[in-house]
Amino acid sequence: MRSSILRDRLGAAESLGTVLSMATILIVEDEPDLAEVLRYNLEQAGHRTLVASSGGRGLEMLAEESVDLVLLDLMLPDVPGTEVCRSIRRSSQFGKVPVIMLTARVEEIDRVVGFEVGADDYVTKPFSVRELVLRIDAVLRRASSLDDDAEQEGAVISFGELRIDQAAHRVWVAGEEVELSALEFRLLVTLLQRKNRVQSRSRLLDDVWGIQADVTTRTVDTHVKRLREKIGVARDYIETVRGVGYRFVSAPPEPGSVPAD
Repeated sequence: MRSSILRDRLGAAESLGTVLSMATILIVEDEPDLAEVLRYNLEQAGHRTLVASSGGRGLEMLAEESVDLVLLDLMLPDVPGTEVCRSIRRSSQFGKVPVIMLTARVEEIDRVVGFEVGADDYVTKPFSVRELVLRIDAVLRRASSLDDDAEQEGAVISFGELRIDQAAHRVWVAGEEVELSALEFRLLVTLLQRKNRVQSRSRLLDDVWGIQADVTTRTVDTHVKRLREKIGVARDYIETVRGVGYRFVSAPPEPGSVPAD
């Protein structure tokens, strides 16, 4: 993104005020002008910011600091942003930190890949700083609501081969723990809590993803496919309702039943 365009947008977030409680946001961006615009606007919105100009340094800062969200450029000088995101998701220390990818790549397949490696949102350049701040708000609220839901529920949910500890954000299938991203965890819990009720793709986009203007219904399909792969023998608990969306079964299916897809 050209610096002249960025300067035109500088201060766009000032009118938002401090609509969010303060969060620590790590900006991993090698373009100095863009990093400065992001830093300025996020601090105007009431957040604390950290800036890293490479993927390696970003991972080091995640290990050193308590971070609430990462803004991650895909085109970094040392390592692709997709690999940085994979490293984040594999970490036991900061693997649950939400990640928003920033990129000039506009093809849908690029967004799909971004979500598959664990991104919580995907924003293409050039973008509106005001919209980005709102989308950061949505991701932070979603992460916070996961914690709130866990505190309110408090219990471990068991359903057939599935066991879900909401407070710890942990999932076991047939006694083996599986690693889910924050989005995948929320998608699974949302479907389970609404079992035997069809959830349209647009409803899931609203309730699981939040405010994401350019996320398509294909994103829901990609995440459900990925979730089914991860939960293995419990994949049949999520049924496809052709032309509508998805439904979590009312009771675990009998062994040997027809697969959900």
